[in-house]
Amino acid sequence: MHTLLKSNRQIFLEGVHDGTPIALGYFVVSFTLGIAARNAGLDPLQGFLASFFNNASAGEYAGFTVITADAPYLEIVLITLVANARYMLMSCVVSQKFRPGTSIWHRIFVGFDITDEIFGITIARHGSLNPYYNYGAMALALPGWSLGTALGVVAGNILPGSVVSALSVALYGMFLWVIIPPARTNRVVAGLVLLSFALSLAASLAPVLSSCSSGTRTIILTVVIAALGAILFPIDDQTGPIEDEEEGGDGHAA
Repeated sequence: MHTLLKSNRQIFLEGVHDGTPIALGYFVVSFTLGIAARNAGLDPLQGFLASFFNNASAGEYAGFTVITADAPYLEIVLITLVANARYMLMSCVVSQKFRPGTSIWHRIFVGFDITDEIFGITIARHGSLNPYYNYGAMALALPGWSLGTALGVVAGNILPGSVVSALSVALYGMFLWVIIPPARTNRVVAGLVLLSFALSLAASLAPVLSSCSSGTRTIILTVVIAALGAILFPIDDQTGPIEDEEEGGDGHAA
């Protein structure tokens, strides 16, 4: 009941508070992404817009990779869609937290910037979702991601080639940071990660697949490995939806 008495402005400021560390992290990570954007031939404004409208590191990096390879538009669209498919599932989960009757426009605007981190802080809140909380988090996270990419492009244009090459490697380090923690605690994830390495190498050497572009191979392998994981190792969902009556009531640490 306490959250229902708060104004939209108070809820918005809570989102700003929780979104501040996310924005700082985004700025650092997207700076290295800007190096990839620069290598793909994008200028700072194009890098800014790419990150503003596609706030997802894996999806953007995949897109920049195929742009660098001069891939056709259809391949760019497909690889970005496949890399970002999980956000559709996250949006479905978040939509269940809205109060009945919430405007479709609020749902669209909140869904515009569903990222791993914003999804996490949104789901962690008890009770129904007020969209102004997400707007507060987005108000800092989205500019932080976009500005970091733009500055990464600028840095890539003025720094020596050896430094640019070193910064490009930092992005791979980010992806390792994403996959290693869950792989250490989940054997299925670890096995699928190793399988993806092996199949990626095999695809680059196979007679038919090796003739395809790297983007096409990535699309095929992503769909195949994800399907195998879902079919062979389905998640047994024994936990129901978060109950508002759970002990602790309003347990959000504002």
